[in-house]
Amino acid sequence: MSDAQNLHRCGRVLAKSPPHDPLSSVEDDGRESWGKSMDFLLSIIGFAVDLANVWRFPFLCYSNGGGAFLIPYFVITIVSAIPLFFMELVLGQYHRQGPITVWKICPLFRGVGYCAVLVAYFVSFYYNIIIAWAFHYVYASFSYELPWVHCNNTWNTDNCWDGLTSGTPRPNSTSLHSPSEEYFNYVVLQMDKTTGIDDLGKPIPSLVVCAFLTYFILYLSLFKGVKSSGKVVWVTATMPYVILTLLLIRGAILPGAADGLLYYVKPNLTKLAEPQVWYAAAQQVFFSVGAGFGVHLSYASYNTFNNNCYKDCLITSLANAVTSFYSGLVIFTYLGYMAYKQKTHIKDVATGGPGLVFQVYPEAVATLPFSQFWSCLFFLMLITLGLDSGMGGLECVITGLLDEIRNTFGRKFIRREVFTAIIVSSSFLVSIANVCQGGMYVFHWLDNYAAGVSLLCSALVEAIAVSWFYGLDRFCADIEHMLGFRPKIFWRISWKIIAPLCIITTMVIGISSDTLTYQNLDSTYTYPQWAASVGWIISLTPMMMIPLWMIITICRQPGPLRQKLLLSITPLDERHRYLETGETLTLEKEHFLSI
Repeated sequence: MSDAQNLHRCGRVLAKSPPHDPLSSVEDDGRESWGKSMDFLLSIIGFAVDLANVWRFPFLCYSNGGGAFLIPYFVITIVSAIPLFFMELVLGQYHRQGPITVWKICPLFRGVGYCAVLVAYFVSFYYNIIIAWAFHYVYASFSYELPWVHCNNTWNTDNCWDGLTSGTPRPNSTSLHSPSEEYFNYVVLQMDKTTGIDDLGKPIPSLVVCAFLTYFILYLSLFKGVKSSGKVVWVTATMPYVILTLLLIRGAILPGAADGLLYYVKPNLTKLAEPQVWYAAAQQVFFSVGAGFGVHLSYASYNTFNNNCYKDCLITSLANAVTSFYSGLVIFTYLGYMAYKQKTHIKDVATGGPGLVFQVYPEAVATLPFSQFWSCLFFLMLITLGLDSGMGGLECVITGLLDEIRNTFGRKFIRREVFTAIIVSSSFLVSIANVCQGGMYVFHWLDNYAAGVSLLCSALVEAIAVSWFYGLDRFCADIEHMLGFRPKIFWRISWKIIAPLCIITTMVIGISSDTLTYQNLDSTYTYPQWAASVGWIISLTPMMMIPLWMIITICRQPGPLRQKLLLSITPLDERHRYLETGETLTLEKEHFLSI
């Protein structure tokens, strides 16, 4: 047998063969592209910088060592999140395919794409409802007096305390509620009319209208593809920074603001010795950057071939981290002001999650001159932050499934406008459960199960598939062909070892057998066992797509089992070598272990 034939049989021909040239087919592949490179950059920044930057990061920062929390946050961002983010951008841009069809590079892992699409779809069921709440508050802000200022409303209880507006100290009683807390729970959510997740009650008309408005805006932003969404992000991705700056300027001159800022950033280095702090940082980083969602991959698939996605990755990661910290500065100026007004400690008014932006912050701005203006401004910011992420999640679903359908049935099988309407309307119909009187129980339940371990699993298997099976030699050759440089050793070690280990550690620590609960104003609600069981089904369904499609892919290949396995991990554009020569393709350990 000749030397050439020997080379053909070994894994080196797979690992070192020159990449195919997508440039030859980009112009005639029928796929649209972003109008401007800035459209793409603003879109991925808009998706990465979301509501969690405002309501989750500040709370995590102050409760996990203040300024010291930035150390694990930036370490994990640099060694794990940014490399995974860059990997997704390269996959989408180089192959110009969505999160499912991109796995022609290694068909065995096609299920990773379905996993990402399902996670994004499940998240849309509840995430977009936050935007609906914000729309409700914008409407309420146009009243003569903000409705959550005093305790003299018909919906207030005997436990209502409005000392923030009167300036009286807050009594040491956990049974007292602020007007803003009662407004959110009893007026907006109407939780007093239900007992739990198995007693949802009726849909709330005002929230149904707000949810419909949210999804209608999302449809208008998405139905024309990136040509339309690329224009929307010029407003939605930039407006939050303008509003945050205005809010910071206003908050900085309030009494107590300096104390709030000091409490936020003062480092407690002893916290760095606690594993829980590093876990909190890892969890925030992975969910904020969005690796594993398939959104960045979908957006990048509409780029021109030589777009500098490396620069876009670094800019977006920096913007995400800076915005998180900047949001905390804004929030804690107002928390410091609240503590000053209530004559209490900042830790007694600080909280995270929806309670921060729909209960604590409205209470703070209610005491300011022109409170309606500042309230409206803040909730408009929440709307723009939410719309960016809402568009990204649905775009992943639309791009992923539409590419798969068109590859199977032809490009003219269904129009994007029609398919977008199907996806958006179906998500809206499911989301109605969140705007019932017991909808907050559904929201909290979905938030715990829809995108937890399944999202991390998607990112983990994606990293393993690309770095171990597709091969770093191939992947780095793709990057060099597209961007003109070969990634250094740092990137290769991170893709192959560090990032997967970080994800595995985060998954192991994060898996909890604790009973799911929700803290009401006066009591703690414990979810029934069936809710936990169904919740785990929701979590496992996307992950089960991975082994399911592995089995399907292997069964579809011709020949004996060994050949089926080899063909399943061979890129589609290299299969002809085996089919033409009849020789067995093998992967040597040099290909499998290369860094």
